[in-house]
Amino acid sequence: MDNKNIIIITGNSGSGKSTAIAAFEDSGFFCVDNMPVRLLPDFFELPVAQASEYAGYVFVMDLREKGFLYKYTPVFEELTKKGYTIEILFLEADETVLLQRYSQTRRHHPLSSNGNLLDGIRVEKKQLNRLKHEAKRVINTSRFNVHELKSIITGFARRKTTKVTTLAINVLSFGFKFGVPPYADLMVDVRFLPNPYFVPELRPLDGTDKKIKDFVLIKTETRTFLEKYIDLLDYLLPLYEKEGKAYLSIAVGCTGGRHRSVVLAAAIYDHIKSLDKQVKITHRDIGHPVSD
Repeated sequence: MDNKNIIIITGNSGSGKSTAIAAFEDSGFFCVDNMPVRLLPDFFELPVAQASEYAGYVFVMDLREKGFLYKYTPVFEELTKKGYTIEILFLEADETVLLQRYSQTRRHHPLSSNGNLLDGIRVEKKQLNRLKHEAKRVINTSRFNVHELKSIITGFARRKTTKVTTLAINVLSFGFKFGVPPYADLMVDVRFLPNPYFVPELRPLDGTDKKIKDFVLIKTETRTFLEKYIDLLDYLLPLYEKEGKAYLSIAVGCTGGRHRSVVLAAAIYDHIKSLDKQVKITHRDIGHPVSD
């Protein structure tokens, strides 16, 4: 196994560990939540631990496992002797914030056996104090929402590996007459552009044909639109990447999804491709027959 870096996410219950592990998983790491610490050495004997496609290995371990605090030290020492590097990422939050989060989610705190949530939070904080001091990085998540925390963890993940999964972008052309795509993140209507459908010799062609491309792209309205929309995408894409978004769908629609939307979607795709982004293009309705 070439990658011997292990990240252990731990900390207070309700501090955002589920969000953190999701961010690592979206970034190409192999992740396991609530892994019993004594099984960790056995895990790295499995074939999945020998795979090279993962950016790294992340495990959430905390007081949900009884006796965790008494078991982790010898296990971590054993793996360190074998050449593994173990990094502890500790998440915490203020008492008032944890109380509010538990009130909103109605989850059960693992140490509130007597029914007193505040007592459980305080007992857990005290028990985790030594582990917190062993952590390489401590993040107080009190002032972060889910998206902000995911962005922070994604940035942390990218600094740990060169194999981080990038934002996957899909550009889709479609026709409004066949219904809007239900999962589009960004949708633009290009029916304001002159329509090749009304030119008899162009009607049977589709947006991949040079004659259709020339007809659409020569128009002043098209050039102005593309300039402004591409400026918008150039602004948005880095922000989506920073936020940790894994997938982005950009839908471009015209009436039938055969002429204008195909040309514009292709132009948008070409620009994004030139930025060395992970992008693909789909023409959903290009195969529908032309109706008179």
